[in-house]
Amino acid sequence: MPEMKVVVDAAGRPVDVHEVITKEANWLIEEYMLLANRSVAEYIATSGRFDGRQDKNAKTFVYRIHGEPNSEKIAGLGEFVHSFGYKLGATDNGRDIAKESKGKPECDAFQMLALRSMAKAIYSTDNIGHYGLNFKFYTHFTSPIRRYPDTMVHRLLAMYLDNAESQSKEYYEQQCQHASEREQIAANAERDSTKYKLIEFMQDKVGREYSGIISGLTDWGMYVEIEPTMIEGMVALRDIKSDFYEFDEEKYQLAGKRTHKVKIRVKATNLEQRLLDYELVDDAAAKGGTAALGPDGDSVTVAPSGNSPKARSRASYKKRKK
Repeated sequence: MPEMKVVVDAAGRPVDVHEVITKEANWLIEEYMLLANRSVAEYIATSGRFDGRQDKNAKTFVYRIHGEPNSEKIAGLGEFVHSFGYKLGATDNGRDIAKESKGKPECDAFQMLALRSMAKAIYSTDNIGHYGLNFKFYTHFTSPIRRYPDTMVHRLLAMYLDNAESQSKEYYEQQCQHASEREQIAANAERDSTKYKLIEFMQDKVGREYSGIISGLTDWGMYVEIEPTMIEGMVALRDIKSDFYEFDEEKYQLAGKRTHKVKIRVKATNLEQRLLDYELVDDAAAKGGTAALGPDGDSVTVAPSGNSPKARSRASYKKRKK
């Protein structure tokens, strides 16, 4: 999913929102960072053998771990992708599905649901591997200037290279728990501040119409990201006057008597509560857009005007049988 950047002026007011473009050089650096993190973790965990086997007597260390996903959510993901004619691979992590569906309308929905099924990565002195990266050993080593866990890793590594004894597991586990908690708080603060600026950017755009991408479904409405800024807002079901919808959480669908092309109008902004409301444009069908039958012959994947993958819906609607 694309990363969006908010550009502000000298007074801190948002003036533009655009996609952050990553190139081959960025990917190369990222690969080297992953390799460094992985190598340092394996060096300590295997007591320098690099044989892929965890040493039961390995010295205390700070690992970045990621547990296996929620089995019920994975089962739900399996049912969802199966309705599109796909099947989860043996690892049940969605990587094969992501590759197979790349560039297709359903790809974004698959990625979003796969992410929601995943556990959160945390810091710990007990190494269980990193499920998301499919690494048996992993830590955060490359950014001590901006992450305290990396600083702990550097200190421990320096001591052990100097033949120091294993450090207190209890102490470092407490530090890991604290770092994991603060990381989540920081992530929430970053997300809230970005959302604040995005809503501030949309304040003078109330009444404008945009093509949108359905980015989420709940029992009270649908989340829509508008193009090209990918700014997300809520279309409340109570505001959809032209049809009656029911949310099927298990199948991740909104069921209605008929389907709609996704075109929205900015309805309202609330900067204090960080809320952005959209409403569907009733005559969207007359203004263009495409609709394609899903694999079961009874569902419809809806897309706004445009043929690019980004311009296609991330969710499906299912026509209720009469």
